[in-house]
Amino acid sequence: MKESPAWSITRTGAVGAAAAVAGALFFGGCAGAGTGKPAGSGGRGAAALSGGAAVSAPATEEAPASVNSAGMSKGFNRLLEAVVRIDVREESFEAGTRRFIAGVGSGVILSEDGLILTNAHVASPRAVELSVTLANLERVNAKLVGWDHWTDLALLRLDLDEMKRRGLTFTWAEFGDSEQLYPGQTVYAVGTPHGLTRTVTRGIISNNRRYFSDSRGVKGYETGLFNTWLQTDAAINPGNSGGPLVDDDGRVVGINSRGYLGADNLAFAIPASTAHRVLQGLARDGAITRSYIGIVPGALQDLESFYALKQNTGLLINSVDPGSPAAKAGLRGSDIVLSLDGAAVDGRFPEQLPPILNRIASLPVGSTVKLVVKRGEQTTDYAIVTEKLESRQGEEWAFEKWGLTVRKVSRAFARENQLEDDTGLLVLGVQRGYPAEVAGLSRGDIITKINRQSVTTLEAGKKVYDAYVENPAATLIEAQSDRRVSLYVLKP
Repeated sequence: MKESPAWSITRTGAVGAAAAVAGALFFGGCAGAGTGKPAGSGGRGAAALSGGAAVSAPATEEAPASVNSAGMSKGFNRLLEAVVRIDVREESFEAGTRRFIAGVGSGVILSEDGLILTNAHVASPRAVELSVTLANLERVNAKLVGWDHWTDLALLRLDLDEMKRRGLTFTWAEFGDSEQLYPGQTVYAVGTPHGLTRTVTRGIISNNRRYFSDSRGVKGYETGLFNTWLQTDAAINPGNSGGPLVDDDGRVVGINSRGYLGADNLAFAIPASTAHRVLQGLARDGAITRSYIGIVPGALQDLESFYALKQNTGLLINSVDPGSPAAKAGLRGSDIVLSLDGAAVDGRFPEQLPPILNRIASLPVGSTVKLVVKRGEQTTDYAIVTEKLESRQGEEWAFEKWGLTVRKVSRAFARENQLEDDTGLLVLGVQRGYPAEVAGLSRGDIITKINRQSVTTLEAGKKVYDAYVENPAATLIEAQSDRRVSLYVLKP
């Protein structure tokens, strides 16, 4: 039996005084505190921000990056100047209270206006502090421009006002063509493994179209549904996440993201073709909006004869999400999609599935998808109206005086767990000795009502909690667990 891969994300961090690995399933992300001490493609060059007195470099044993490396192309040396270290401090709501995690990752400047591409698991909306260290060792503040966990990409921007005030300059890199990569081609991974800045490792492209059916990423967020991956044997370790995978000319052909836990020479990057498209969307809108109909596809390889199909024809529906547009239209598992909006569908191999899903995802939300579907001997036309694609992970919050951390139940989570609707707050953790724990609430409970009022939004819960903080009083909680409803009284 083939086991699912154990992932590691290249980002580690520390919670309070205790060290913790951020994203224990992945390596490739931030290296822990205490280790060692996406606009257009842009053009490679240096941006100078005049004005302000120069300041001395921070105390460090490292020297600024040299750009006179013998034997390396001028473009590669410029690329080295565009790679940055990213220091992050972000919120965590897992333990019944709000805590903070410090971590280190990598990124690359990709535009003359200071846009930096990195991984979504490095810099997320939970970040309360973001700073980047440039090639000259100067540290500058940055802000999150956009975030897309579906492709594990995030976009930051340098604080250009600070750069100008301090008289600092920066260099930006440009994208290469990941579609032209081939197995055996030499590539380089650049980043901050284990907090060691400006580290370059060399390897080859091991596979230029790797596909993973398991889309669960770090912290439960889905990733990888809409793209294949570049597999490389270039060394990628914790702290490398978000750094570039580059060719001999220093062009960015991928963004390093993940690797196998406990395996050597197995690392993966997001192709530049995906990264460039997402960067443009995040720079423009701050988010990528995708359409959803609720089918879970599978490859048809070796199954065509059982469905009386010719090879390279059709897409197998493995399952249909309960309550989704596809389910409401009547689609079922084992149905075969023959065409999508009049264009034939070829889902024979797993590597062909992401582009098909992208065809649906790229449609405007609320548009109608026309499918021709084969079921048994019959062929039927379906018209399905798309919904907005949502994550199973809702917004999180801490009701600290109750000793309670929660996450808003999402529509996807409700479907996955066969809940009636997406009303409620999922309990992430309770603190020992606080009102929630004393009353009997526990991790995994779903709070559906507070003081007999339905909790349809997180804001509704916050409103009741704020009133409690102003005037502490007994609070009635109605929660569901294993389809059983229980009442709890939280006492001040």
